[in-house]
Amino acid sequence: MSAGASRDSLLSLIRDGKPMTMGQQLKLTAVLSFPAMVAQLSTIIMQYIDAAMVGSLGADASASIGLMSTSTWLFWGLCSSAAMGFSVQVANRIGASDKAGAQAVLKQSIIPSLAFSLCLCVIGLALAGYLPHWLGGGESIVDDASAYFLIFAASLPLLQINFLAGAMLRCSGNTLFPGLVNVGMCLLDVLFNALLIFPSRHVGLLGVEFCAPGAGLGVAGAALGTALAETVAGVVMFVYLCRANKELNLRGSTASMRTSLRCLKRAVKISTPLCGEHLLMCGAQVLITAIVAPLGTIAIAANAFAVTAESLCYMPGYGIAEAATTLVGQSLGASRRKLARRFANITVWSGIVVMSVMGVFMYFCAPLLMGIISPVEEIVVAGVEVLRIESFAEPMFAASIVAYGVFIGAGDTLLPSCMNLGSIWVVRLSLAALLAPILGLKGVWVAMAVELCFRGAIFLWRLRTDAWMKSNKQLF
Repeated sequence: MSAGASRDSLLSLIRDGKPMTMGQQLKLTAVLSFPAMVAQLSTIIMQYIDAAMVGSLGADASASIGLMSTSTWLFWGLCSSAAMGFSVQVANRIGASDKAGAQAVLKQSIIPSLAFSLCLCVIGLALAGYLPHWLGGGESIVDDASAYFLIFAASLPLLQINFLAGAMLRCSGNTLFPGLVNVGMCLLDVLFNALLIFPSRHVGLLGVEFCAPGAGLGVAGAALGTALAETVAGVVMFVYLCRANKELNLRGSTASMRTSLRCLKRAVKISTPLCGEHLLMCGAQVLITAIVAPLGTIAIAANAFAVTAESLCYMPGYGIAEAATTLVGQSLGASRRKLARRFANITVWSGIVVMSVMGVFMYFCAPLLMGIISPVEEIVVAGVEVLRIESFAEPMFAASIVAYGVFIGAGDTLLPSCMNLGSIWVVRLSLAALLAPILGLKGVWVAMAVELCFRGAIFLWRLRTDAWMKSNKQLF
C-alpha cells in the first residue's frame, strides 16, 4: 500500500468512528509528522542558504538581515495565523465527514486572507525605510536592511497564498505534498540566490571554468530570490489543493467564494489570539534585538545566525505540532475526545524525544552549524557559545511547541497565547535585561533557555487538564 493510501486509510478510522490500536495511532502520527518535519526543515534550510550566501559578503551584510529578522518573523507569523483560522475549521469538518462544508470554508478563506495580507503589505512598505533606524542599526547596515524588508513586504500577498495552501493541505491530512514542494522551494532558492546575490563571475567546476551569470544585488538579491522561490511553491500547492487534493479539490463545487459571517467569525475567533500573540511576542523580540544591538555588529550577526542554526533543531517540533493540529482537529470534529487526548499525548512526547536528540546534536555540532553560515571567526565563536547554552532547553521547548499545536487543533488559542506572552515578557525580557550588561550575548541566551523551560512546564500542566478540549465545544 502506498504512503498516501496508508495515510488515508488510517485517517478514515478517525472519521468513521472506528477503534484504533496504539500501533495505528503511532503509525498515523509518524506518517503525518515526518513530511511536516521535512517541510519545516526545508524552510529553515532556505533561511540557512540565505544566511550562508549573504554571510560570504561580510559581517555588515549579515547584520543587515539579522537586524530585520524579528520584523520579518512578525509579518510571517501574522500571515500564518490568518491561514490557521480557516484551516482548523477545515480539519474539524473533514473529521465530521463534511466534505462539502470543508470545500466551502476553503473557497471562503481566499478573499479575506488576501485582503489581510494586502493590508500587511501596505504597512510593511510604509515602514521599510524607518524600521532599521528604530531597531538601532548602524549607518553601515541600514540601507541594505531597508531594501531587504521592502522586498519582503512586497511579497506578502504571494506568501499568504503559500501559507494558506500549505495549511489547508496539512489539515486535510496531506502533509506529504507540502513537504515535497518545500524541498523544491529550497532548490529554487539556491538557484535564484546564486543568480541574484552575486555578480557575474568565473566559476570552476570539475576542472572546467565557466562564466556564471549574476545580478550582483547583494542583500536585496537574497530577499528577492527567497520571494520568488516562495511564490512558485505557493502557486504549485494552491493549484494542487484546488484541483487534485482528495478532500478539498473544488471540481464541481457549487459553494460561493463570498465569505459567510459565521465562517469569518470562527476564523477571527481562532486567529485573533494568534495574531495578537505574534504582535506582542515580536514586540518582545524587538526589545531583545534592542538589548543585543548595543553589544555591536558581531553580536547582532551572531545572535541572528545562532537563531537560524537553532531552527534546524526545533523545526522538527513544529512539524510534529502541525500533525498534532490535524489529528486533534479531526478527532474532535468526529466527536472522539478520548482519541484526541491520546493523539495529544503521543505527539507531545514524540516532540520531546526528537528535540532532545536534536539538542544533543546542536551541542556537539554547533561549530559546524555556525561555520557554514559565516566565515567570520568572531561571529562563529559567539554563536557556538550561545547555541550550547540553548541546547539544554530543547526538550521543554518541544513540549511548548507541540502542546500549542494540540490546543490550536482544538480551537483553544486564547489562553495558550496568553501563556506564551506572559512567559516571554515576564521571564525572558526581564532576565535578558538583567544579564546582558553582565554576560553580554551569553546572558541573553541564558535568559532564553530559562524562559523556554518555564514555558514548557506550564504548557505540560495545561495539557494534563481537559480545559483545552472544553474551550470550544462546538466549532461548526
